Amino acid sequence: MQDHSHEPEDIAQRIGTAKGHGVLRDVVYGAIDGSVTTFAIVAGVAGAGLSPFIIVALGLANVLADGFSMAAGNYSGTKAELDNIQRLRAIEERHIARYPDGERQEVREILSQKGLSGQVLEDATQEITSDRNNWIQLMLDGEYGLGGVDPHPLRAAMATFFAFLVAGMIPLVPFLLGLEDAFTYSAWMTLGVFFAIGALKSHWSLAPWWRSGAETLAIGGVAAGIAYGVGTLFNQ
Repeated sequence: MQDHSHEPEDIAQRIGTAKGHGVLRDVVYGAIDGSVTTFAIVAGVAGAGLSPFIIVALGLANVLADGFSMAAGNYSGTKAELDNIQRLRAIEERHIARYPDGERQEVREILSQKGLSGQVLEDATQEITSDRNNWIQLMLDGEYGLGGVDPHPLRAAMATFFAFLVAGMIPLVPFLLGLEDAFTYSAWMTLGVFFAIGALKSHWSLAPWWRSGAETLAIGGVAAGIAYGVGTLFNQ
């Protein structure tokens, strides 16, 4: 993790530019679920001894249908979060208009809990409440714990879908290519995807890449093992 610059102009640019809600969670979530669920189908059908054609058909159906379902669910969840933020913003706007003294006292209390006191506290309260947007945003942050940037439902949904699509296709590649012993190749390629996803997400965490990769590999491996084990129960 690289340290950022602390030059005055760099600080002003970095703090003053809204970064927005990233899509890291959506991409990791979609990629892991895409590879796990698709390989679960591959493993289950292969364990049952069915043909490669059925494996490909069911796998493609899962990638498209389940990927769209996950994207739609993420869109709806993120949209609900955005709607809630807008609802709370409207409440604060109404309260400021009706009960300005009480809302100023709330601002004063929020700033007091951040360590301000005395004349500094009074000056800060006056400065913030002189701007309606800053006032409302401080209330959303201090009273409701909401960040300063609204989420983007469509962007979250698209990130989830494409990550699911890309990772979910990996277990099917050996069957699409008609390779002999395709299931073995599929298993190793999927395990590689699990590890790669974990190693990649370590870029945004304090965990070393190998530990993050091993953790994701273990989670995906357990899911795949369960699916294969269930599939073998139907292998006559």
